[in-house]
Amino acid sequence: MSRAKTRPIRLGRLTIGGDAPVVVQSMTNSDTRDVESTLAQIARLEERGCEAVRLAVPDRAAAQALAEIRRQTSLPLIADIHFDHRLALAALEAGVDGLRINPGNMGKREHVFRIVDAAKMHKAAIRIGVNSGSLEKGLLRQYGGPCPEALTQSALAQIRLLESRGFEQIKTSIKSSSVQDTIAAYRSLSSSCDYPLHIGVTEAGGLLRGAVKSAVGLGILLNEGIGDTVRVSLTADPAHEVTAAWEILRALGLRRRGPEIISCPTCGRTEIDVFSLLRAVEERLAGSAAPVKVAVMGCVVNGPGEAREADLGLAGGRGKGVIFRKGAVVRSVRGQDALLTAFMEELQSLLMSKPAA
Repeated sequence: MSRAKTRPIRLGRLTIGGDAPVVVQSMTNSDTRDVESTLAQIARLEERGCEAVRLAVPDRAAAQALAEIRRQTSLPLIADIHFDHRLALAALEAGVDGLRINPGNMGKREHVFRIVDAAKMHKAAIRIGVNSGSLEKGLLRQYGGPCPEALTQSALAQIRLLESRGFEQIKTSIKSSSVQDTIAAYRSLSSSCDYPLHIGVTEAGGLLRGAVKSAVGLGILLNEGIGDTVRVSLTADPAHEVTAAWEILRALGLRRRGPEIISCPTCGRTEIDVFSLLRAVEERLAGSAAPVKVAVMGCVVNGPGEAREADLGLAGGRGKGVIFRKGAVVRSVRGQDALLTAFMEELQSLLMSKPAA
C-alpha cells in the first residue's frame, strides 16, 4: 500500500511521520501521582511493544511526579493536558517529550501561545487532540453537532494557531466514538494537511467490542495509507491495547513484532481440547518478542497443512496430536495432558532458538 506522505517530526527518540514506521502508542490508567505503579505499568506496556506512552496530568501533583517518571524510563512520554495551561508548562519542565492538548478546553489564545513557546524551547512535540466529546461550542452550534466537518475544522484552526507562533512540531488526531465519522474525518484531514496523524477510535468499548471497532476503523484508514501513530482505546488493561495495535499492523503487513498465533475455531470434528491448548500457548507467548509462527489446529482437514507452514504446529486427531517443527513431524502424542506438556516443551525449545528480533 502507498502511505500518505507526511512531514516528519521528533518525539523523543522517535521519528513520527515521513518514511518512519507506524508507531504504537498507549496510555496508562494508573494514578500518575503514584510513581511506582505508573512506572510498573509503563514497563509492562513497553514489554508488549508500546513505543510511546501518554499519561494523564489532572493536577499539579501529577505534573510534579513526571520528573521522577522521566528519570526512570527512556520510553517517550506524552503529557495529556486539559483545562489548565500551567500543567502543560510544568510537564515540559519535567522533561516530557510531547504534549496532547485539546482545543475544545484550553481556554484563552495567550495560554496556548505560552504552551507553544515552552514546547519550542524544550524541543517537544504537540498533538492537537480533537475529540467529538469536547468540541468547541462555536463549532457545535455551526454544524449542529460533532460531525466530521466540525472535527476537521477544529483541527485545522488549531494547526493555524500553532503555525502562527512559528511552531511546526505538530501531530493531530480527530477522534470520534463513531467508526464512520472517524474514518470520514481522518480522510478529510489527511487531504487538508501534511502533519503526521495519530489515529484511533475513541471510547471504543471493552476488550472485544473495542478491539473490533478499532480494527475496522484503523484498518480501513491504514489500508488507505492514513496514520502515523495508532492507539487502540479499550476499557481494559492497556497492555491489551498494545497487543491489538500490533495485530492490526501485522494483519495489514505494515509491521511485525513477536509471535504470530494461528488457531482453528473448532467444529464437530475436533477431538482434542484446542481451547486449553491455545490458552496455554497465549499465556506463554504474552509479552514475547520472538519472531515465531505457532499453529494450534484441532482436526485433520486444515490442521496438518497449517501446522507444516508454521515454525511450530500442532494438528489434532482422535485423542492425539502430531507436532511439527518447520514442516517435519517431531512428535506424535496421545492424551490431552501429555500433548500439552510435549507441545510446551517444543515451544520452549523453539523460543530458545529464536531470540527476539
